[in-house]
Amino acid sequence: MQQMCSTDQVADPVRGHILAGLTGLPVGDESFHVLLERPGAKIERIVSPPGFSTPAGEWMEEATEEFVLIIEGRARLEVEGTAPLDPNPGDHLRIPAGCRHRVASTDEHHATIWLAVHC
Repeated sequence: MQQMCSTDQVADPVRGHILAGLTGLPVGDESFHVLLERPGAKIERIVSPPGFSTPAGEWMEEATEEFVLIIEGRARLEVEGTAPLDPNPGDHLRIPAGCRHRVASTDEHHATIWLAVHC
């Protein structure tokens, strides 16, 4: 039996496109666009400009598990304690909570578009 959404549970569905609104983004910095956020979970689109890297010596360390998927572009990721990773479009990676990681580099000529799920 198919379960239906009741009108008191949700509003109308929100439709979008993962590549919408990419013109006019700041140059040099990554941009983050939250697509959905609920207690304990966040889904966001991250746009890394051409030739981006996390500043030298700086690491990201999330309090929650992170799943990242490359939509477009290429990147080199460094995850503490492992060899560098070179994911391509369609590749995904699960980064455990508390695992230090950084973007070593992205494609020099094109933005790299990521889908990130934090939970």
